[in-house]
Amino acid sequence: MRLSIASILTAALLATSPALAAGGYGKLLDHEFAFDGMFGAYDQGELQRGYKIYEQACSACHGMKFVPFRALADENGPGFSNAEVQEIASRYEVADEAGDPGDTRPGKPFDYFPTPMAVGNPPDMSLLAKARAGGALHIYSVLLGYTGEEKEVAGTFLYENTGYGGYFGMSQPLWEGDIEYTDGSPETLEQYANDVSAFLMWAAEPKLVERKQAGVWSLGFLILFAVLVYFTNRRVWAQVKGSKGPHS
Repeated sequence: MRLSIASILTAALLATSPALAAGGYGKLLDHEFAFDGMFGAYDQGELQRGYKIYEQACSACHGMKFVPFRALADENGPGFSNAEVQEIASRYEVADEAGDPGDTRPGKPFDYFPTPMAVGNPPDMSLLAKARAGGALHIYSVLLGYTGEEKEVAGTFLYENTGYGGYFGMSQPLWEGDIEYTDGSPETLEQYANDVSAFLMWAAEPKLVERKQAGVWSLGFLILFAVLVYFTNRRVWAQVKGSKGPHS
């Protein structure tokens, strides 16, 4: 992540300044994700690329304290292999409960993503997609919403962002070509924004696909039940009318 002293100081200022941290209501861009709609589902390629962006551009400041490393192997999620999950977890330092206070050890699959010691307490990303109106689309719009305009407030810099709805303290974290993809996907800001937004949506809603599948099955059952009730009702009333005879 391209951080400057100014942006770090701004983060600290925002942590103690509710007026600046509150923000406004930004403009949501028109974008469709793979998981949108009744039959939408997470795309594993997007989620794996999105995780790569989180690790390289976000994890130094933003944790995901409600997400265990083992969840990265979920079939309806990123779908990393167990060996890949183990390797990913080992790249993070987590608290060592068996050691002295402050001791750390390499992470294991059963551990949760740690919270980094960052100035200004940047928001945890576990539930970010659920905590903002617009969800993943809000994140996508913010990442693409930097106008290049900035202003200095109390000795720190704020950056204009149409997705955020005004000025806030995070400088643009991603630029084209920052993250190298190995699957041939375009290394554009739009692609980065799509992938990391999808990943953060999965982090906040890991059971989204299962819920949709359960909803489809429930809807199908209700439709079938309604059809059976309709034809049963017609058959029963046809027999009642027939038993009364033509002059009843």
